[in-house]
Amino acid sequence: MANSIDNFLGVHAQALNLESRRTQLLAANIANVDTPNFKARDLDFKAALANASAIGSAGPALRTTNSAHLQANAAGANEDPALLYRVPMAPALDGNTVDEQLEQAAFAENSVRYQATLTLLGGKLRSLMTAITGQ
Repeated sequence: MANSIDNFLGVHAQALNLESRRTQLLAANIANVDTPNFKARDLDFKAALANASAIGSAGPALRTTNSAHLQANAAGANEDPALLYRVPMAPALDGNTVDEQLEQAAFAENSVRYQATLTLLGGKLRSLMTAITGQ
């Protein structure tokens, strides 16, 4: 049953998780704008979504060479997408690479994307409820 719901929701559920994670990263960057030697982090959303989609559909492509090897859990094999360091345009003298205006713009854009994904998921769930109740 969960597989059919995952197919129905499509990539939107995975996108919502990644957008939430990116919101946390961007908020941490903004919070540490004055922290010496803090390196701004972000994730490549397209690559992370492609990776999450591949893992969700086919599972990780792992090969065991010994019967004593443990089997990888598809959900926990790659929970955290590869985080990247943001390349600074003008790093501060204290080593901080956070550009507050850039981070705020990225945060606002990510918030809009998050709201759009929530709206799409809400519409899909409403159509599913309509199909179930027949109204």
